[in-house]
Amino acid sequence: MLHLILPIAGLLASTFLLLAGNGLAGVLLPVRAALEGWSPVVIGWIGFGYALAFTAGCIIIPRLVLRVGHVRVYAVLAAILAISALLHALVIHPAAWILARGLGGFALSGTYMIVESWLNEKTSNEDRGKVYSVYMVVTMIGFMAGQFLLIAADPATTTLFMVAALLFAAAVIPTGLSNASSPQPLNQVSLDLRKLFTNSPLAFVGVAITGFTFGAYNFQAPVYLQLSGMNEAQIASTMAVAMIGGMVFQFPLGRFSDRTDRRIVIAGVSFAGVVLSAFLVTAAGISFTVLFGLMFLFGGILMPLYSIVAAHANDHAAPDEFVEISSGLLVIYGIGSMAGPVIGGAFMSMMGPNGFFVMMSISYLVFGLYAAWRITRRDAVPQEEMTDFTYAPPVAPAQTPEAIQLDPRADEAAS
Repeated sequence: MLHLILPIAGLLASTFLLLAGNGLAGVLLPVRAALEGWSPVVIGWIGFGYALAFTAGCIIIPRLVLRVGHVRVYAVLAAILAISALLHALVIHPAAWILARGLGGFALSGTYMIVESWLNEKTSNEDRGKVYSVYMVVTMIGFMAGQFLLIAADPATTTLFMVAALLFAAAVIPTGLSNASSPQPLNQVSLDLRKLFTNSPLAFVGVAITGFTFGAYNFQAPVYLQLSGMNEAQIASTMAVAMIGGMVFQFPLGRFSDRTDRRIVIAGVSFAGVVLSAFLVTAAGISFTVLFGLMFLFGGILMPLYSIVAAHANDHAAPDEFVEISSGLLVIYGIGSMAGPVIGGAFMSMMGPNGFFVMMSISYLVFGLYAAWRITRRDAVPQEEMTDFTYAPPVAPAQTPEAIQLDPRADEAAS
């Protein structure tokens, strides 16, 4: 394994720094916004700006790279990321934060895609699965490490914004010193809504709902935890334990979905999400220990569901359509993640902190019922024709077209 990691160590280091900066920003901004007295709806609009710009970046930045080149675009985007983090500290106003977070989301999508394109270029087809697994582990660890930086300083000061800016700026160094040659142009995203829905109505709806729920979670869960009376260390730990739950449950759920009708697994996971969300509605007033354990289980629902839904979509796609279908689903996921923070904020404004998990419960109930209904409308895919489950955590790098190219299933489809 070491001989695979050493040639891409610089790229993995850049990934770690980018994810650490994004993990810190992702938990710091909602917490600081709540400290400023902004409503959950306002905080939701900050999340909307991020999701909108990130999705737009996946479409626009490949064209910029084609005109200017990977290295220059990467350096510019890293500078924009640092500027975005500092702007949050410089101008404390909701409108300014929506624009600054959108600027950061646009730049993040590009930096992730460029790093992933370099990884694709330096990875042989035989080793793609191992490299993809290492890359996903680095992204998750980097994201969680960034979340834990919340306890390094008082969120009410400017220190943590500066730390985030430093992490984004430092991400240029390993990649800038890499001897990797410029790879092929970035992949263009194609979107055919009719084809996506015809291929798999359940996956089309499911990706939108998983984007909706994770978008809401990403921006409103820190607010929920803070309004529930948690300190910074407890917020960081709880956010991290949910991601750990996602990693723990990914393989049993994924492997089980490889051996049965995936729609049954999707429906079962969704109904489990209803039950856990209902428990979490009452857990805030019980104890931190109970809430901590429930969030671990909730992460085991929230995180793997996107991967199972994406695998179901590819079960119905022709082998050479893997990249096209997966790229289109990313756009649908992005649209869902725009709506999640805003609607989640509206529920919290109307019902208090518990409104967050009320909304989650309703979302999973609707999706579970739809998945159960779809089982009656279409025959199951024969097991020998199903694609293998591959975990793609719904954190930012897994939401780019280049991450799809790094997925070993893309190489299998090309073959």
